[in-house]
Amino acid sequence: MNIKKEIGEKIKRLRKRRGITQESLAEMIDISSRNLSNIELGVSFPKPETLEKILTTLNSTTQELFTNNHIKTNEDLINEISSLIDLVKNDNKTLEKIYKITKSLVEDI
Repeated sequence: MNIKKEIGEKIKRLRKRRGITQESLAEMIDISSRNLSNIELGVSFPKPETLEKILTTLNSTTQELFTNNHIKTNEDLINEISSLIDLVKNDNKTLEKIYKITKSLVEDI
């Protein structure tokens, strides 16, 4: 994975965890929604000033953003899965999809 895409995905994850829409974050940091979308998609990389605004607004750190955290403990994985499920906890259709996929994965073990 290229670094722009990885950083963009991390920014998107942080934004969603904070319950902030893309449009709202773009407005808070004074950039266009399209610019933020391009950052999150890994099409472009934010200017240092923009990156600083993103991190401040999302109450995050450069360490959190740039740390390669692909090696996680079981507890970390469970907490992240739980956080993702919390994002869709009121969407029955999505929860059913998650259930089916999870069940299928577990049954294949």
